[in-house]
Amino acid sequence: MARVTATDVDFCSVRAEFALEEQFSAAVLAEVAAAEDVCRGERVDRTALPLVTIDPPGSMDLDQAVHLERTATGFVLHYAIADVGAVVRPGGALDLAARGRGQTVYLPDGSVPLHPRPLSEGSASLLPELIRPAALWRIRLDSDAHPIEATVVRALVRSVARFDYATVQADSESGALHPSIAALPEFGRLRAAAAVARGAIELRLPEQRVVPDGDGWRVEIEPRTEADDWNAEVSLLTGMCAARMMLDAGIGVLRTMPPAAASAVASLRRTASALGVVWPDGAAVGDVLAGLDPNTAASLVLMTEATTLLRGADYVAFDGDLPDVVSHSGIGGPYAHVTAPLRRLSDRFAAEVCLAVSAGRQVPGWAREALPGLPALMRASDTRANRVDRACVDLTEASLLAGRIGEVFDATVLRAANGKRGAEVFVPAVSVIAKCAGDPAEGDEVKVRLTQADVMGRSVQFAFPV
Repeated sequence: MARVTATDVDFCSVRAEFALEEQFSAAVLAEVAAAEDVCRGERVDRTALPLVTIDPPGSMDLDQAVHLERTATGFVLHYAIADVGAVVRPGGALDLAARGRGQTVYLPDGSVPLHPRPLSEGSASLLPELIRPAALWRIRLDSDAHPIEATVVRALVRSVARFDYATVQADSESGALHPSIAALPEFGRLRAAAAVARGAIELRLPEQRVVPDGDGWRVEIEPRTEADDWNAEVSLLTGMCAARMMLDAGIGVLRTMPPAAASAVASLRRTASALGVVWPDGAAVGDVLAGLDPNTAASLVLMTEATTLLRGADYVAFDGDLPDVVSHSGIGGPYAHVTAPLRRLSDRFAAEVCLAVSAGRQVPGWAREALPGLPALMRASDTRANRVDRACVDLTEASLLAGRIGEVFDATVLRAANGKRGAEVFVPAVSVIAKCAGDPAEGDEVKVRLTQADVMGRSVQFAFPV
């Protein structure tokens, strides 16, 4: 497998370029050390509920813990979310530092956390066998996994087991899932079917990531199991219930995306026709994409083209009149971020709104006053996090291929040039997605020659024909 050594890739340059500072001030650290649960008097004791966590291997900032019960009439989901709002003093040094960061930024050689690690990986993290304060969602669903009722309360909880996605997948295949998530496969598949029915658009494109490889690094396509998707459906459901709760109350912050432009859908249909992909009369975009085999060249091309449908993602806050756009077209309904407050700023405030609404009381002034400024903070942090992620992949790709100029590789053409700067190809042997000079046909399996691997400029380019 192609790889580079650690001396070939220095992510410190990326940290410097984007002004990523891992350390916190003494004032912030002092606040964390002295932090107490200011809501302890209102908590219900749910420590007997056998919650479990599902996260990537090695994760310590555990935001969520789940318990899913199959009933005679459907499902009951309990979802515990770290209660960051109860331990961060509004207007304090920690609060201001978190607003300046917006979210945890992940690099291959470590993260730059939203909160100091003693909090995000310690006192507030839902680590196994430890009692923790949480915002505990209870969502009752029918036999088709459609939500009937959702509430959220402050509680004390305890996770009894910690899993990663691969373990959950393996346990599912062997029939040995933990009782607390034994119903997860059925639930996940029903929720996935509901997503298609409501018009959600899911793109199963190759997702690149940089991973350690001995004393070096390599780029690989991120493995995704069914367990990843099932777990994602739990978070998506909770976010949709939170959005509906906030919309009904007339106050909150949503994650939105406008409907796809008709011209983009028409272009996608033309691409499908050119690739020989059948698009039945009356079928929605989500139906067509959900039916594709993600391992074929035609599917990769069509899903790459479908990214043009998912543009304009934003955050919108409201207090009184509802905004013009309240839905997220990629999800197929209103949606809010509430399930990752250790890693994302907006979730702390959205959770506080939902806790107040569910309890029938006024939203705290500190949360209400912060709402108008959240969209701008989150837009900026999303942009930075995405650019950091892309920079790390680009740097590793260029370093990986720097000594291989002139070599020929097999590739799939994801996008034709169409008069633009160049085509885009996927080179599976090195898990690289890059520009390609020339005009190869979209969807073709071709041979391309590596013509550029600029480490300083973090760019790679191929050429066709060879």
